[in-house]
Amino acid sequence: MKQLKSTYKELRELFENEIKIKHIAEDLKCCTYEDSSITVKNQMEYYDFDVMGIKNRGKIIGFIYRSDLKNGAVKKYRKTFGVSDLIDESLPLIQVFATLSNSPRKFVTRNSEVIGIVTRGDLQKAPVRMWLFGLISLLEMHLLRIIRHYFEGDTWQVNLKEKRIKEAKKICSMRKERNEELDLADCLQFCDKSHLIFEIQVVKELMEEKWGKSAKKRLRSVQSLRDKLFHAQDLVAGKTWLEVIDLVKTIECFLAFFESID
Repeated sequence: MKQLKSTYKELRELFENEIKIKHIAEDLKCCTYEDSSITVKNQMEYYDFDVMGIKNRGKIIGFIYRSDLKNGAVKKYRKTFGVSDLIDESLPLIQVFATLSNSPRKFVTRNSEVIGIVTRGDLQKAPVRMWLFGLISLLEMHLLRIIRHYFEGDTWQVNLKEKRIKEAKKICSMRKERNEELDLADCLQFCDKSHLIFEIQVVKELMEEKWGKSAKKRLRSVQSLRDKLFHAQDLVAGKTWLEVIDLVKTIECFLAFFESID
């Protein structure tokens, strides 16, 4: 495998410049100013909407919460948009995690007018998964780089169970049949790399200095997210969105940490 050249900065610049909030936002479904609250509430329950926009004369002028609706026209329950409710569609996608860390939704604007909505559920979409998989793939590459640096040749094998070595050899054999240029270390899986990184005393001490005893647990959580991404599974299965958002911050911290190790 060739020497690692990609960096977190380069990956971040790609997503900052090319992929925006608009790529995951949805159109904001709306009712009209004079619509019946009961009728609209029934529609929202049918489509499982928590919020809906309100239009008057063709312009979105506010929003309503389903839980508020009772009797009369929906205009009685209109909420106005505050500055903290809004984000522009041109905001880089990678900022969506921070944006949604303190709110389950944001209303998306274009030329200062509300045109859509983005929710935590939209974090399941392909552009977000691409960003997360890119982060974790880059992290794996750094783990492997450090393992190669501290272990001469394949001497890392003494620190892995025979079962894991056999699995790596099996993968290596299959890939060599496809004429891929690699060595056994290239065939280590995330769990193997995570284990080996803690067999390097100097790295282990630095990690525990920064994250304490939670360092291993954090890497296991990254592995779990990686597996969900790889198998196109629900990203929040067994977790909350706030936990997933916090994990993304952890991955970025891991990248900064491992990139600093020569």
